[in-house]
Amino acid sequence: MTEAELGPAAREESWRRLTEEKFDVVVIGGGVVGTGTALDAATRGLRVALVEARDLASGTSSRSSKLFHGGLRYLEQLEFGLVREALHERELMLTKLAPHLVKPVSFLYPLTHRGWERPYTAAGLFLYDTMGGARSVPGQKHLTRAGALRLVPALKGNALIGGIRYYDAQADDARHTMTVARTAAHYGAVVRTSTQVVQFLREADRVSGVQVRDVEDGRETEVQANVVINCTGVWTDELQRLSGSRGRFRVRSSKGVHIVVPRDRIVSESGLILRTEKSVLFVIPWRNHWIVGTTDTDWNLDLAHPAATKHDIDYILEHVNSVLATPLTHDDIEGVYAGLRPLLAGESEETSKLSREHAVARVAPGLVAIAGGKYTTYRVMAADAVDAAAVDLPGRPQSSITDKVPLIGADGYHALVNQADHLAAQHGLHPYRVRHLLDRYGSLVHEVLAAADEQPELLRPLENAPDYLAVEAVYAASHEGALHLEDVLARRTRISIEYPHRGVDCAPQVAMLMGRALGWSDATIEHEVEVYTARVAAERDSQTQPNDEAADARRSSAPEARARLTEPVG
Repeated sequence: MTEAELGPAAREESWRRLTEEKFDVVVIGGGVVGTGTALDAATRGLRVALVEARDLASGTSSRSSKLFHGGLRYLEQLEFGLVREALHERELMLTKLAPHLVKPVSFLYPLTHRGWERPYTAAGLFLYDTMGGARSVPGQKHLTRAGALRLVPALKGNALIGGIRYYDAQADDARHTMTVARTAAHYGAVVRTSTQVVQFLREADRVSGVQVRDVEDGRETEVQANVVINCTGVWTDELQRLSGSRGRFRVRSSKGVHIVVPRDRIVSESGLILRTEKSVLFVIPWRNHWIVGTTDTDWNLDLAHPAATKHDIDYILEHVNSVLATPLTHDDIEGVYAGLRPLLAGESEETSKLSREHAVARVAPGLVAIAGGKYTTYRVMAADAVDAAAVDLPGRPQSSITDKVPLIGADGYHALVNQADHLAAQHGLHPYRVRHLLDRYGSLVHEVLAAADEQPELLRPLENAPDYLAVEAVYAASHEGALHLEDVLARRTRISIEYPHRGVDCAPQVAMLMGRALGWSDATIEHEVEVYTARVAAERDSQTQPNDEAADARRSSAPEARARLTEPVG
């Protein structure tokens, strides 16, 4: 096993390995499915490399509803297998694989119809509470109207006649994905970001690897592999065209927008799940905030930077305000983010009901593609992808064992929670601060705090984002693969959505801290701040536009942090 450190030295070593070694599997895409696939293959004893053109979780995997859930609404669609599978995965995450990252979260389901709705919903929630071995969260609890209003005083009195409280689970999606990647590296996988596939290599009729470009410095190399697995989500079709192979399925992008508001704007002890005319709207507790969303609309524009419009935000506000006694306004919004769901599209609209399932195909000898699915079932998707790749591998690979492999930081986490007061006293921190660190790093907290041994000032909070310590910005660059300011502000931390300034006010300090680990010059620090500030300005501007086309034009005007990125050419 190797160290799970994704710092500058490991980055240089990984380039050498990409150039000199032949791999069993090359995975394209650093989202949760790609990192999960790399982990699955590495723990089967295969030689694995993962390449990502941007940053870990820079696409869909940092812009979800941040829930590990079975998908309550899929029960109504009679998708029992999908729900059972997802709830089994939720249970694994909570108990064994990632208890430091995945936590129970409660929701109130408001009842609005007398007679039939309570028993109908209760029957569905009974299945939800028992399918897939779900045992680690409390079961449903029925509430009268007065009881529901005590739990969620923010609701209008006439918005419900009663309610049912149930539990699901949540996680910081970007940190979880990054932790899966580091776990894959721990078991020997090469994990390299800012490394774009520019061409597929071929021997006769089969794919034999990829040509990649380092988008930081422009150098290129060829990576040899027995099989390449395309885990690029909404970019699946683009990579398919680049490979020159005809795909077995198409991927349609659906935009989902969320807003983030301060915790005190909605007085409640529980999250909410609300029915809409199309789907459901969640109000999700998120530390000192609420995440409210989501929308579901087709998106055919820039896949890297989906933009929220004023119409999207108004839609969310209108629906949540229909039940709130004190309505939310645009001024309450701290952050906004938009992500793209990679939905499977069949040959006709009738087959698009597959959208929340996933599909795996061997699209050419030496090339496998996987798409669809949901964040919660990433581990199952990864195992299916590696199984599909087996035909192109020498010998018969071992079976998937990732249901038995905790993510790094999980081992010892529960004991450290009990020792939080002692750990806090040892480092001169408040116990709540240590618990916050434990829920982000688990037992790697010692490694994080050790980075401040020689510089105790790193244990101070960031000046304009006090939920985070200065040492976390240093650690993100030295151990977690962050290469640009936006990697830290948008993904290693969630400063970009948790503060009204969206990271701009702390950008200079964070850039200086990152610069220590990455050897940045003053000019580089200044450039990183300029690029990030332009990104936030473009996002704010796009969120005032009336439609997707106008919002996309404004958002796309901002410069890329990774300036050498190119669009796939097929």
